Amino acid sequence: MTIEQTPAETPDEWWRHAVIYQVYPRSFADADGDGVGDLPGITSRLPYLAGLGVDAIWISPFYRSPQHDHGYDVSDYCDIDPLFGSLEDADTLLATAHDLGIKVVVDLVPNHSSDQHAWFQAALAAGPGSPERARYIFREGRGEGGSLPPNNWLSVFGGSAWDRVEDGQWYLHLFDSSQPDFDWRNPEVGDMFEDVLRFWLDRGVDGFRVDVAHGLFKEESLRDQVVPEGEPQRGGTDVNATQSMVERTDRDEPMWDQPEVHDVYRRWHKVLAEYDGDRMTVAEAWTQSPESMARFVRDDEMSQSFNFSWLLAAWSAASFENVVTSTFEALEEVHADPTWVLSNHDVVRHVTRYGGGEQGLARARAATLTMLALPGSAYLYQGEELGLEQVDVAPEHRTDPGWLRTKDTDAPEVGRDGCRVPIPWSGSEPPYGFGPGSEQPWLPQPADWAGLTVEAQEADPDSTLAFYRRAIAARRTLLGSPPTVEMLDLGEDLLAFRRGEVTVVLNCGSAPVPLPAGEVVISSAPVTDSLPGDTAVWLR
Repeated sequence: MTIEQTPAETPDEWWRHAVIYQVYPRSFADADGDGVGDLPGITSRLPYLAGLGVDAIWISPFYRSPQHDHGYDVSDYCDIDPLFGSLEDADTLLATAHDLGIKVVVDLVPNHSSDQHAWFQAALAAGPGSPERARYIFREGRGEGGSLPPNNWLSVFGGSAWDRVEDGQWYLHLFDSSQPDFDWRNPEVGDMFEDVLRFWLDRGVDGFRVDVAHGLFKEESLRDQVVPEGEPQRGGTDVNATQSMVERTDRDEPMWDQPEVHDVYRRWHKVLAEYDGDRMTVAEAWTQSPESMARFVRDDEMSQSFNFSWLLAAWSAASFENVVTSTFEALEEVHADPTWVLSNHDVVRHVTRYGGGEQGLARARAATLTMLALPGSAYLYQGEELGLEQVDVAPEHRTDPGWLRTKDTDAPEVGRDGCRVPIPWSGSEPPYGFGPGSEQPWLPQPADWAGLTVEAQEADPDSTLAFYRRAIAARRTLLGSPPTVEMLDLGEDLLAFRRGEVTVVLNCGSAPVPLPAGEVVISSAPVTDSLPGDTAVWLR
């Protein structure tokens, strides 16, 4: 099977085939020694990222925020939280990155604000029926005296998606109660976010990662969610359990992926087109199918959408092949390029998902090498180049709102802290060069990370860090290749495809198989005349 791709591409569309590295600011590098990462810390480590070979960085939110959801609860979209620095620090980061040839994508959170945002505080003060309340989704309750929530929707973080205020009305929060959802049917909301886009575009950012891009509009009636008998009701985008995301297919979701959301991105597309340098957007859209994902990347909407199908695929050649073929088939009609991602700040790190230990690391390296050979953009999450696993954060140290909202229930969520532990840079004990001083950072680092630091791995040519550098460099040999993927049938446990002169083979089985003919360009583990299990290779 041959997969053709013919996007309407122009030479300066840097994002179509980029390697983009996600920086989670709290956990990347700490310049001031308070145990929390910051913008000057990121700036100081940009040469490392240039050496890794990435084309761009995506930085998770650094805006003013009470930090109830670690920055995804924004109180001011046009300022930097003092925890991370200042606007001047942001300007320095942008300038330094651009000098090193690195593009900068920033996170945008348009579905909800913090309850400390000036608009929400004004809504509380103004009362029912006011223009201020019309910027959010306030409703009267059901039942006697309006004592019950307006509908049965659940929060992604557990419990009801509605909270009641003193005057008796309820407001919607699909995430934490400190994150009220905007009412995007109010034109003031769209106007405000256009101003936010322009503020950051004027400062020189190269693009936006759009948080909960599928969630801005809710079905206008706010009707109850229909849950089939015998199935548990969930809050929709359950970012704590990848299995539940697989099971989302064909569920009734009146709170997600409404058709009106696409008008927002058509408007944003026009705004970005006014700026030089080909600014871009990438959607975080946990949609139910490749087809619904593709709707976000039509010619007049967003540049990219995260392809979570690759992340969610089981460890098998058939699963991976299904993701590749269905992704390209869905994108063919809209002439868009795919994205590929294995980890981010919301999911269990893929070394752990693939079994942990030596097996998990072998599979992680093999999946990464395979991903890097595919046309489109590859997104990496900080620390995966070091082979980091999910950390079992002790309950007393957990800070994720999913844990805090459910810890006293019958079904507590562990939360996402385990993939957010600050990464190790140097030394033999915490904080491993994350920042000055000798104290543990905001989430404690494991005692056995000394061999995983950047410093330790730079001295080892067989380290995961060295492998990532080689793999990203090897990827550049494919950039001139046509974006045509020819799927090959080499055996039940083998995912194999040809792109240009390079043949890629991933052995998802446990037994070695004969190595196909060709010169080895790069492999995820040593190969001889056979390809070991849990190993990938590029052959020319």
